[in-house]
Amino acid sequence: MTADGTRRRFLRRTAGVLLAGFAGCGSQRGGDATATPRTTATASPTPAVDRPGVDVEPVADGFAAPADVAMPAGVDRAFVADQPGRVYATDAPDTPFLDLSDRVVDLRAGPDERGLLGLAPHPDFASNGRLFVRYSAPPQSSTPAGYSHTFVLSEFTVDPTAASASPSSERVVLEIAQPQSNHNAGSLAFGADGTLFVGVGDGGGGGDVGRGHASDWYERIRGGNGQDLTENLLGSILRIDVEGDPYTVPDDNPLVGEDGLDEQWAWGFRNPWRFSIDGPPSTDGDTLLVADAGQARYEEVSRVQAGENYGWNVHEGTHCFDPSAPTEEPAGCPSHTLSGAQLRDPVIEYPHPGVESGATVTGIAIVGGYRYRGPIDEFDGRYVFADWRADGRLFVADPTEDGPWPVSTVPIRGETVGSFVRAFGRDPDGRLYVLTSDHGGTAGSTGALHRLVT
Repeated sequence: MTADGTRRRFLRRTAGVLLAGFAGCGSQRGGDATATPRTTATASPTPAVDRPGVDVEPVADGFAAPADVAMPAGVDRAFVADQPGRVYATDAPDTPFLDLSDRVVDLRAGPDERGLLGLAPHPDFASNGRLFVRYSAPPQSSTPAGYSHTFVLSEFTVDPTAASASPSSERVVLEIAQPQSNHNAGSLAFGADGTLFVGVGDGGGGGDVGRGHASDWYERIRGGNGQDLTENLLGSILRIDVEGDPYTVPDDNPLVGEDGLDEQWAWGFRNPWRFSIDGPPSTDGDTLLVADAGQARYEEVSRVQAGENYGWNVHEGTHCFDPSAPTEEPAGCPSHTLSGAQLRDPVIEYPHPGVESGATVTGIAIVGGYRYRGPIDEFDGRYVFADWRADGRLFVADPTEDGPWPVSTVPIRGETVGSFVRAFGRDPDGRLYVLTSDHGGTAGSTGALHRLVT
């Protein structure tokens, strides 16, 4: 049987399982913008006894490389973004719900950070059918010579209950030229006020230097889109109002009327692969939990607020960074920009294997998740996430008011899941889902969607 046939049969068998589930900071560095020695403790995960394991229920499989899942309120189905360019609705699997494969850049069969990367249904999706999608398109005539591809954020108007949707409804919202093929982020999320948060990587390559990487304030490192605010939108979390044509910038964005590009809401990121809104709406505005994939030594999650700088490429996690020697920590680095803005530390950090002896949690590429609000009491209020090379484990962090969040490991029991975790999803009842695959590339049919259960 073909991979598509496997997907169709499995989804029909498990559609009832899915539908039943739907209803209606860190340490201070001190010092100024000159290079200074690090004197504070690192924020490595606090040693903790591994929590009891968690079970999973299969929901859908047969995907090539599932990159995101959206579970809109008021719609009894989920939508899975498969990286080669197709969106699948879990109760109508005979054909892709939305096929964008002819608009997505040609992908490598092995690991590739381009493709169909993110979905965000409008808050009123059940009634208006507005679906926002992030994908990588080929270079355009206006793309600078030597650049890899085009970042595209588009809106599609669809029938939420139909078996398929036409790509002809596409309204391009935002395009960004991407210098290299990697560090493309992909997360999208609507805030409490209906504005859209958009994750943008630093442009790729390594160290945030080279072609397409702007000069910034830090003279020791010649280049850094993460620290630049005026030349491009790379290395940032954007916040835009998609009710405009193609969009407008909210008046309360932090750089409106200041020196910088108005779309930017927070900056200092390398590859914010996945983020989520942290907690209920607040009069102080939204706070995001942003997982930023590291270069060579550390992975991190930051609790991100408007107008703050999260350090890349001056810092990697809580540690100083130098792209000329990425596997070694330099003797010192700034704690603030030249204008006095503090470089914020993450709330979660863990090392790559071999970086810290005796580390209780290690990995090579962080995959952001969610604060848990579902029926598993053991996880309630805790942040559930993973590493890309998961090997049958998830991570759980215990939020604290100050300092790093302790992290422990949770084994996945029973049902076999793929070795690689690609993304998480959350349904309207607060239950969490995990997307996995057996292969790290973009081909094949081992990708699957599972729900976490007790």
